[in-house]
Amino acid sequence: MIISDSFVQTVVPIVHDIPLIDTIYILVENGAQHEDLTKEWSKINGVFTDIDSICKSLQQPADVDDKNLVTISSVSTNSESHRQNSDRLDPSFMYTQILKEILLTIDFEEKHFNQFISYCRELYQGDSIRLKTIDKLEQEYHLHDPIWWYTSDSFLYSMLGQSLRTMEVNLIIKMGFFIKDLHNSISKLYAQQFSENSSSNSLTVYRGQGMSQANFDQMFKIQGGLLSFNNFLSTSLDREISFFFADASHSNPDIIGVLFEITINPSASSVPFAKISDVKYFEEGEEILFSTHSKFRIESIKQIDGNNRLWQVNLMLTDDNDPEIHALTEYMREEIYSEAQGWDRLGLLLIKLGKFDKAQEVYDILLGETTTDQEKALMYHRLGMIKNSQGRYTDAITYFQQSIEIKKKVLSPTDSDLASSYDNIGLVYKNMRDYSNALSFHQNALEIRQKNLPANHHDLATSYNNIGLVYNHMSDYSNALSFHQKALEIRQKTLPSNHPDLASSYNNMGSVYENMGNYSNALVLHQKALEIREKTLPSNHPSLAASYGHVGIALSEIGDHSKAILHCERALKMVEDSLQANHPHIQFYRDNLEYVIQVDRHAYRPKFNQNHLDEDDNDDDDSTSKFENLLEKSITGESISSDESFSLNIDDSLTIQSSTSKIRKQKITSDNNQKQSTKKRRRITSTEAAPVRKRRRTKDIDEVNEGEKKVLKQKQTAKKTNLFDIKFHIKSAT
Repeated sequence: MIISDSFVQTVVPIVHDIPLIDTIYILVENGAQHEDLTKEWSKINGVFTDIDSICKSLQQPADVDDKNLVTISSVSTNSESHRQNSDRLDPSFMYTQILKEILLTIDFEEKHFNQFISYCRELYQGDSIRLKTIDKLEQEYHLHDPIWWYTSDSFLYSMLGQSLRTMEVNLIIKMGFFIKDLHNSISKLYAQQFSENSSSNSLTVYRGQGMSQANFDQMFKIQGGLLSFNNFLSTSLDREISFFFADASHSNPDIIGVLFEITINPSASSVPFAKISDVKYFEEGEEILFSTHSKFRIESIKQIDGNNRLWQVNLMLTDDNDPEIHALTEYMREEIYSEAQGWDRLGLLLIKLGKFDKAQEVYDILLGETTTDQEKALMYHRLGMIKNSQGRYTDAITYFQQSIEIKKKVLSPTDSDLASSYDNIGLVYKNMRDYSNALSFHQNALEIRQKNLPANHHDLATSYNNIGLVYNHMSDYSNALSFHQKALEIRQKTLPSNHPDLASSYNNMGSVYENMGNYSNALVLHQKALEIREKTLPSNHPSLAASYGHVGIALSEIGDHSKAILHCERALKMVEDSLQANHPHIQFYRDNLEYVIQVDRHAYRPKFNQNHLDEDDNDDDDSTSKFENLLEKSITGESISSDESFSLNIDDSLTIQSSTSKIRKQKITSDNNQKQSTKKRRRITSTEAAPVRKRRRTKDIDEVNEGEKKVLKQKQTAKKTNLFDIKFHIKSAT
């Protein structure tokens, strides 16, 4: 903000503490002296006699702000050991790293550069200065080194930084050609400057920037742990220049000034870096530029000159890894790379990230460029997966059927690739509540896989998981638990302990217990799924939203209403941020939030009495102890025998339903409130969030087995809560 000195006394006291105002400049018109103002008001940068001097001063904070925006990943402590926790990296580090690796394998063409230029012209329409820069970029891009462009006075530096900082996938892909060119340029210089035959002595570089108090506190807690930078990282050999940026940053009362002192062993880094003085835009300064995803060990953190708003952080460049994220990264990299190439790899990653609209853009283009029936079948299959995830089920069926028609012409009836298509089309029918067709397609897929695959193959786990989902919707909880248990056992043996598919198994088993009225066991399983997803998925992923929703409903059922509301609110916010506005699942999350609010408002359900439930079941046949023993084995990874797995019979369901019914009879409320709440509850339980589960019609009762008849009869006295469901994307063979 620029203020005339004649308004200083009236305006500055009013605006100084507004967070959006970072810096105030005083323009003196009559030669008056106001040096004391900078001491009285911390946001006043200085007193100036002309606009030109203010403009020069403005350039420095702009550079400081750009440096402050570089993404730094670290995590706070929890119940794990300090060292184990301090080595954990944010999940975004893994996904952006894989995304960068994929971009480096893509052969970008001139059309991709032209598409970026068109995007920039539209973005900066009406900005004559930016448009001139875009014209220059279009005409001269290949005349200069990518490092020259990155360090020039243009929008590329800030645009690229923003896309990597916010994980804005659309923009990262648009700038993919530049990310690849810039990385390759740094790698080339790194090979020249730090080759095996060159000196590998350690060197020290510096970086000055500002950090929010919250981010600094988080970093301070994990001294000795890992710190990562997702962006291209600019550092300097000159400590004084870097100190200037750190010192300038802490003038803002909301920012901590940080001077990073970084020790580098050139022979111990997998991330390329280089001295760029000879190729950068500005000749002054000895700058070292790192490619993305550099990792450092935090050696120490100490105040500078006793100033508690200015700190020095000593870092050591390292190849050390968060062991859990590293194992998962390797597994997911193998999953994606083993079945796809180039843009197809990118599309698969976008599906895993829940970026379905952008994935559709990729596959629409690839479909138009296909030259063989085999390629078309694959693109139809991918588009079917996307449409199912978008809630456009009719379109999904159409794409999957087109894929199957092509495959049937060239593949044997027992080919594993057909099994993948059958399994996916079964998921769509489940989402459409056509459970008969869903079960038929899933069983066809399972039969093919059992003939072709070893007993512990992950595709078999996929089939078991999806059949379990259908049985849960059909209220056949014994079979649902049995199939989910089979899927879980395979995944525990073959997947990293934090793989999202394990979270899916815990989530889906929790949903069965939820349907059976055993909210205590359901809550344990849903919290286990949530724990994995928080560590391994982006912050607004639909599956993470599903876990928050499940936990919220379970908390509501056991009487912890305030936490239930918080979880359901967070779930709704995630799906609103990640799905299209017209996606059918969004309304289900809204309904569930409204439901838990109504439960809290009318308080017609008492806190869930676990002791009462255990006692009732022990008086019967100790079925609850069977549940909890198996549940404990599932969570700890202990093997479960086939006899134990199938001991979860329909009578166990009836026992828990009966006990839950007794508890609910204890609620005390007015008739009006009970009618209102029950009416609301019935409206919500007629559907199911992500995706819908419709109540079974009376005329269907004769079509089910005797065990199901008992469950359906029991449902008349013990109503079940609304559920969330996991959409499980199975990977298909190419």
